[in-house]
Amino acid sequence: MLYPVYVHPGDSTHSHGAQVPDFPGCFSAADNWQDLPRMVQEAVEVWCMGEDMDLPAPTALEVLTARAEFTGGVWMLIDVDVSRLEVRSNQKPMRINISIPAGLVHEIDAYARSHGATRSGFLAQAARAAMAQAAAHG
Repeated sequence: MLYPVYVHPGDSTHSHGAQVPDFPGCFSAADNWQDLPRMVQEAVEVWCMGEDMDLPAPTALEVLTARAEFTGGVWMLIDVDVSRLEVRSNQKPMRINISIPAGLVHEIDAYARSHGATRSGFLAQAARAAMAQAAAHG
């Protein structure tokens, strides 16, 4: 799942600092840009280790870039392998086979991509939102 990561670029004596806003307090660092995805994956895994929680959905970049605390850095979208996260056992991803009209699949993919999500992440988030709305309305 693609998560936005805020990076404070380093220099010849400082590492690049990374913050994952959807996982509050989750930070990492790397000397090289190409190492950031691996280091962020590791930091998120440690952050989630043994937690009894639902995985947060990625926040849209439009929302995050409007926040005052994110200035002076750059944004990256990093594909976090959520199947490696140790959270509630019922939150582990399960592969399913469903049938949806091809045109709708293309629309879902375009929407998810434009919001920094994957097809699976978007469908899971949409299902949770629909169930929450139904529960709220009795």
